[in-house]
Amino acid sequence: MGYPVSLFIPPDTPFIPVNSACRKKGRKVDLKCLFRPATMAVIGVSTSQDNHPANVIYNKNNLRYPVKTFPVNPKGGLLNREPLYPSVGHIQEDVDMAVIAVRAAFVPTVVEQCIQKGVRGAVIVSGGFAEAGNSSLQQRVVDIAREAAFPFVGPNCLGIYAPDHVDTFFLPGERIIRPDKGNIGFVSQSGGVLVDQMVNFAGQGIGLSLAVSIGNKAYVRETDMLDWFDRDLGTKVIAFYVEGFERREGRLFVEKVEQCSKPVVILKAGKSKKGSEAVSSHTASLAGDYRVFSEIMKQHCVAEAENEYELAAFCEALSCYPQGINGKIGILSLSGGHGVIAVDACELNDIAVPRLEQETMDSIKKRLSPEIRKIASLVNPLDLTGSSVDSDIVMAATYLSRDKNVECVLALLLPYSPGVSADIGAKLSQVARNEGKPMIAYVPKEDKYKIIIEGFELNNIPVASSVDGAVLMAKALKRCRPW
Repeated sequence: MGYPVSLFIPPDTPFIPVNSACRKKGRKVDLKCLFRPATMAVIGVSTSQDNHPANVIYNKNNLRYPVKTFPVNPKGGLLNREPLYPSVGHIQEDVDMAVIAVRAAFVPTVVEQCIQKGVRGAVIVSGGFAEAGNSSLQQRVVDIAREAAFPFVGPNCLGIYAPDHVDTFFLPGERIIRPDKGNIGFVSQSGGVLVDQMVNFAGQGIGLSLAVSIGNKAYVRETDMLDWFDRDLGTKVIAFYVEGFERREGRLFVEKVEQCSKPVVILKAGKSKKGSEAVSSHTASLAGDYRVFSEIMKQHCVAEAENEYELAAFCEALSCYPQGINGKIGILSLSGGHGVIAVDACELNDIAVPRLEQETMDSIKKRLSPEIRKIASLVNPLDLTGSSVDSDIVMAATYLSRDKNVECVLALLLPYSPGVSADIGAKLSQVARNEGKPMIAYVPKEDKYKIIIEGFELNNIPVASSVDGAVLMAKALKRCRPW
């Protein structure tokens, strides 16, 4: 989703070589300059187009984020009564990161200028590189950057969204939906997919620690992001949208996943022949054999999502329960129909719904309200009927959690049942905490049930807005190894 920005550097601008002091081979690259910058230069700001990508990025960060932002255009002068710098070298302060939004042909020159200035890294949003058949130009930028240990994200990307800190997306602030700050780190080759997922995450109440659109991933790649997120204390789950890897890069990715201490979720594109061809034209990646890829992901306990809906469900579940399960589910429902739907979904997703211990069923039956004792079904799935009250539900969840055949409890609630109170979410959360087994809830996503949903979410219990969604969350736990 790079932007083929207009020419802004005059043709006679001299090529500025990197001085020898900047060429520190072997210098360790620190990505903190990209994700936690204190200062940022936006190179390519227009003096005549307020909706130019560089202007959108500059205005957004200058007005809404704590990062100190400097606009750059060779004409110099003023922009909204603030200094407009002729080059990054004219900025008197140290610059942590540059956002480069100039025509592709001039990116090497700008990268050289950044290196000479001592800028520590960049986001290159410009398009027109390998994805457009211009591989040699992209390689030139990479060679310059690697020799100076100058990391950059892109090209052909949206870049970085770090909640409450920095946003290099060239999308107007009023048009983009941002999730709250959370614990999911998300990396995407596609800027469009990333923005869509941010919308999905916000709707599901899933927060992000950091979102990065890496585009052509010419320098910073998935493996680099795995290393970053593995060390980042604010990230619990690492999610990827991947179109393809270079030759032998997939093996390195799998090796790093094996070493990673956090759950990894991946959504792979290019599964079909036509999709594979589309991948190459989008970010110049090699889609590879999808069946081989999928089998490898299973072997290495990566939670592979089949679609964007699963990706969100997997992230939410694993952010609450990174330890994973082997796949035996106990279902508690207030409706026989909901229980049947859940069992069907479990069957489709290869999740076991085991027979409960007789002791479990006897213990529940003995303690149920007299009104429902004779009509409740006490096999798995448990059907307590719509006549049950909070005490029945909490008691049944407690004994279901204690059954040795059950690893995770699915609580399918009907909040419109007359005996269910607004406190049921908090009460069931206490059961999960006391019994030490994962619990996943289904509650219809309606404002009038918000207090019930919050009762779960504030206690780190994932909540799905559909029965199928709850089962998908259980599927995520099964796909992730028990740590």
